[in-house]
Amino acid sequence: MIYSYNGTNEECPIPLVQTRLLLKKMCPNDSCIIMVKDQGSIQDITKLLSKNNYKFSQQFNDNGNLEITIQSKS
Repeated sequence: MIYSYNGTNEECPIPLVQTRLLLKKMCPNDSCIIMVKDQGSIQDITKLLSKNNYKFSQQFNDNGNLEITIQSKS
């Protein structure tokens, strides 16, 4: 399953909390796409993912939003 969350209109800590909830729902072979704009959320979410050994990629789009694609843990 592919989960998605658009937190571009929200500020920290809401996107971080929503990301944690999505991570708990994910099963093996699931992925999640998160969009954030708030600098605090960007830092906190990437730190959370790195700390918990999630595989993820990130890229900024033309609007200045960061798109983070997360792979579930095996």
